[in-house]
Order: sequence, then structure tokens, then C-alpha cells
Amino acid sequence: MRLTVLGCAGSFPGPESACSAYLVEADGFRLLLDFGTGSLSALQRYASLKSVDAILLSHLHCDHMLDACSYVVVRRYAPDGPYPPIPVYAPAGAPERIATAYSLDEGPLDDVYTFYALQPGSFPIGPFQVSVDRVNHPVETYGVRLEHEGRVLAYSGDTAGCDALLRLAQGADLFLCEASYLDGVDNPPDLHLTGGEAGEIATKAGVRRLLLTHLVTAWGSEAETLNNAAATFAGPVEIVRPGARYEV
Repeated sequence: MRLTVLGCAGSFPGPESACSAYLVEADGFRLLLDFGTGSLSALQRYASLKSVDAILLSHLHCDHMLDACSYVVVRRYAPDGPYPPIPVYAPAGAPERIATAYSLDEGPLDDVYTFYALQPGSFPIGPFQVSVDRVNHPVETYGVRLEHEGRVLAYSGDTAGCDALLRLAQGADLFLCEASYLDGVDNPPDLHLTGGEAGEIATKAGVRRLLLTHLVTAWGSEAETLNNAAATFAGPVEIVRPGARYEV
């Protein structure tokens, strides 16, 4: 598997990054994990606009799904289109949420997307074996585990600490984990992780490599987040950047 970071800014686009979106490729298949604000721009640097084979949305907050609305124009109105509908795996309510955000007057998006409602469990998407489970966030949100040819990529989505995330990350070769909050301050509960908490989960799950994402750079210190993660996880750890690519 190859992971390309299209966007990694937490909660809203940053000065150097779109919001969360990650392109995962294997055997010529392209899966988009989240499609946050501004990430359609970055997608065009690393793949053709019509080359996405499937989309998985961890949850329906704008910073994880809003460019699925802009992508409607690509697939519906391209000069060589319309393109065939592609599968979108997302929490319940995604068809209405995305259609309403796209337009109040144009109705369903069945010509663009075929929606599948996520539920805890495992299923195939292309060459990937995918496992999802509900994690700890105010709206219906899923962490994700992708397996391919014996390799494992785990993705936290947005979450505070929970047992489901620990299970999804177990033994992962690469753990892409949010670290939105700073350690040592009074953070709101049941919403996000700190760098130190991400490191603790990575240690308990026995992951090989930890990638920190979803940092809100306007509100915190990247160096502090990285240092706190390194204090609780002895393996390789880094903060992802737009355009970074990782072989899993």
C-alpha cells in the first residue's frame, strides 16, 4: 500500500494544508480516506480527477467530507463525462448531508455516488480488507483499519481515547492518528487526542510507526505535540505534511 497525504489540517484549512484527506493505493486501486475542505486541489497533484475508485468518510464534519460536494461537479459535468457513480462508504445520513451541502435544489446524487452506510465490522473495498468501528467523537465517527497482503494501515479518524481505536490499531505497520489537542491543558472531553495520548495508544497497540495528523497549527505547538508523542511511544513518530508519501 502507498499512502499520500493530501490534507492534514485539523478542523479548518491551515496556511499550508487542506483538511483531512488521504489517498491509499494498492494494485492500481485508489481509495480516498476522507475528503476534507480544500483537498480536491491537492488530489489533482497526485492522481487524475477521475481516477478515484472509492471514498470512505470517517464522519460528516465538514473538515472530513466537504470536498465530496465539489467533486460532484467533476464527475457530473466533465467534458468527457459524466463518469460512472463510485462507491462512498460513510455514516448514515451521508446522502442527504452531501446533497444538501452541494445544492438545496438539485436533489439526490445517485448519478455520482453509490452510498453504503458504515456499521462496525469488516468488508472488502477493492484489494483492501477494511475494518471499521465507532470511535469517541460527538457525531457518528469511525476509525479505520486497512489490510493488504499482510500489511496494516490504521487511521483514527477524529476521536478521544477508546477501546475501539486500540483494537483497530493493534499491530499496525502504520498508525495515522489525530493529535489535535495539547497535553497538560483542560481539553474538552470525548472529542480529540493529544500527542501524548496518541503515543500511549500506539504503544499499547504495538504499532510499528506513528504518524500524527489533524493538528490545529493556529492553536498549538507542533514541536510540543511531537515531543509529547515521542515521550510515550518509543518507535518512529512524525507529524505528516501535505504531499508526504509512505509505503506500507
